[in-house]
Amino acid sequence: MKNLNFIDKFMFFINGVLALLLFVSCFVPLISVVHFAYFSILSLTVPLLVLFNLLFLAYWLFKRKKQLWLSAFVLVLGYICLGNFFRFKLSEEEIKKEDLSIMSYNVRGFNKFEWIHDASVGDRIMDFITSEDPDILCIQEFSRIRDRQLKKIYAFKYATDYKLSEKKSIQAIYSKFPIINKGSLDFPDSGNNALFADIVVNSDTIRVYNLHLESHRIIPSVSRISNEPKGRLFKRISRSFAKQGEQAELFDKHRNGTPYKKIVCGDFNNTQFSNVYKVIKGDMNDSFSEQGTGYGRTFNFRYYPVRIDFILTDQAFEVMAHKNFDLKLSDHFPVMASIKIDPK
Repeated sequence: MKNLNFIDKFMFFINGVLALLLFVSCFVPLISVVHFAYFSILSLTVPLLVLFNLLFLAYWLFKRKKQLWLSAFVLVLGYICLGNFFRFKLSEEEIKKEDLSIMSYNVRGFNKFEWIHDASVGDRIMDFITSEDPDILCIQEFSRIRDRQLKKIYAFKYATDYKLSEKKSIQAIYSKFPIINKGSLDFPDSGNNALFADIVVNSDTIRVYNLHLESHRIIPSVSRISNEPKGRLFKRISRSFAKQGEQAELFDKHRNGTPYKKIVCGDFNNTQFSNVYKVIKGDMNDSFSEQGTGYGRTFNFRYYPVRIDFILTDQAFEVMAHKNFDLKLSDHFPVMASIKIDPK
């Protein structure tokens, strides 16, 4: 520090703060969000913290100063603990008809409340689903206004009970293969829930979960977030994180009670750097981590790559392909994956 001028000392101070935040973020997935919800807010900032530390690393490298080791250390630690939020891969694998294809999509009610001022949005979402033609379709924030059209594609369906869900977010699972058992995992004191369906594919029964965890109720706009009082924003997000933690634990307990191989789809409303994701993922494979490319962002937040929609599979399955779609017909982007099902 003695050889640094005032500007470099100030830069190193800022570097130290951002390096410390990234260091703490490395341990956020290990900390129960139920009891330490405030820590989980850091999980939302990981891409930004990585970027700033990369810039500081480049700055010190350009100046040939040993201070570069601070950011270098936390970046390596972050990669080991949190993994990479960017997948370096030239192209996506094709989704082949012989593999089982699964799509997860938060459709925002097919725009029935006109979030997007375009009357064609619902039809365009249906055209997209028809074109991609997944074998299993998991929809969050479903609306029955498109049920008749979807029934023309899918012979089997299970959706949240409309009569009991007037104030709930409605989920649905559509399948081209027989559903032999189904049920709902309702989360206490929440408008969100999870569905499951046992589906017979090639004489093998697999369980498919469709999750929609507690929402932060964030409008995807930097200006809207900037205008909200920060204390109120942090309290609201912290409460949401705590509920997500409870929901993740309920789901994990429920999942452990089935003997079938499992696929978990859904809108987690949290990133891959969170304790919520760690609990739900367990030892499952993340289709994006296996076969994805780029940032894999799934939430339409301008200028910031956020991945909160996932497809997870048991290790018994081999993920053959993963696709992210840059389709701005909802506040979420659809994701699709294919897995290899060995015929029996």
